[in-house]
Amino acid sequence: MIKLLRPLLCLFLFSTLLGCGQNRDSSKGIAAEEHEKQISESAISKINGVSFVASKDSILQENIAPLKNIHADYAAIMPFGFIKNLEHPQISYNQERQWFGETREGAKQYIGMLHKNGIKVMMKPQIWVWRGEFTGLLKMASEDDWLELENSYSNFIIDFAKVAEAEKVEIFCIGTELEKFIEHRPEYWRTLIAEVKKVYTGKLTYAANWDEYKRVPFWDALDYIGVDAYFPISESKIPTVEEARNGWQHWKKELKGVSERENKKILFTEYGYRNIDFAGKEPWVSDRQLTSTNFEAQANTLQGLYEEVWSEQWFAGGFLWKWFIHHEEAGGETDNQFTPQNKPAEAVVKEYYQKE
Repeated sequence: MIKLLRPLLCLFLFSTLLGCGQNRDSSKGIAAEEHEKQISESAISKINGVSFVASKDSILQENIAPLKNIHADYAAIMPFGFIKNLEHPQISYNQERQWFGETREGAKQYIGMLHKNGIKVMMKPQIWVWRGEFTGLLKMASEDDWLELENSYSNFIIDFAKVAEAEKVEIFCIGTELEKFIEHRPEYWRTLIAEVKKVYTGKLTYAANWDEYKRVPFWDALDYIGVDAYFPISESKIPTVEEARNGWQHWKKELKGVSERENKKILFTEYGYRNIDFAGKEPWVSDRQLTSTNFEAQANTLQGLYEEVWSEQWFAGGFLWKWFIHHEEAGGETDNQFTPQNKPAEAVVKEYYQKE
């Protein structure tokens, strides 16, 4: 009996002494734990994503290979709903006349192929207003129309949230650039988030425009602060990498402040630049009347972004706008749109995604 008690007594005394030591220096222990936590969090890889544009076709293995080549580890899948105009309350989606990749079945097929290849997914259902009018201006003229829009939008989002849950999608985005809708109906959005959480258990975000994200009132209910990061960073025709980096200083301070205020990381739900003159001046412009081509401007602005933002602790990563399924046909020397495919900028993306 004595032999049995002796090791138990020693263990008790050792535990007591250890506990006393922790009590005497509890603040030091907490500080050390917090430091270790920060080191651990900073070591977590960023989301190196692309915005995978829907196609009329299903995805084949050959369509995944270019993503693997640039070391992308995430892809945004973007099913679409359509509205006739900025005051129309009814969303049409999952229609036979839509491209396959914009529908429920298309989204499932895309997700399955991406997951099979070890690429994680953000599902990002989006609204397209006829003629490409800016969704941020979507605003109803009457209470009845607002209620109809809310009902229609909820059906659209919940339907795809169920798909996201069934397909084990890692991140779900509840909306993209809907500033006036949020401004006029903030209570609806909290109700929508609660409804989404009933059917989907992954991470949630919302894709706010770069000049909208500070005013979004429900970041506390989501996991990431989503930003479509088309911040103006340079007035130069051909920005140097250094100019691009300098252009991020103000925005970095602002982004960090919002991240700290909300205690959430920033996720660039979209980012990118066109290969045109003055690529960093108004990066959101998609006007096809701009005919210049400037591959250096696109490569430099992307490199500046990666060098200045990607290592920040408050930053979760981002989704490059945009990436087409048929890689061999995309981009190239005659294209001046956002995709870096088959342009010098593709090598820049590959280099920095590989670093992560």
